[in-house]
Amino acid sequence: MKTDIQKVILIRELKKLSNKEDVSLWKRIAKELSRPTQNMRKVNLYKIQRYLRDKETALIPGKVLSVGDYDKKNVVAAYSFSSLAKKKIEQSNGKAISIEELMKSNPKGKLVRIFG
Repeated sequence: MKTDIQKVILIRELKKLSNKEDVSLWKRIAKELSRPTQNMRKVNLYKIQRYLRDKETALIPGKVLSVGDYDKKNVVAAYSFSSLAKKKIEQSNGKAISIEELMKSNPKGKLVRIFG
């Protein structure tokens, strides 16, 4: 049973948006976030740095960790960030945002790449 009420609300909102916009991306993220917390994805910055293309948004249905350098100006959306990872992203003029913010700014899920 889920105990994190904010996570439950986020999953519900992702499913609603998926049905409203007919975008399977959000349903997939909801499914990922429904997994037990110990199985949640963890992605280091060097992987995002290596595989993220220009103008794409990185979406991590888990936590972004700070291992590696990051010098892209892209948006990185995640369920959570380590404080150092968030700092590195913002120092490179990138944006570290929540999944909720991404849902509001890009409801169609255009140019979004899932990591992890």
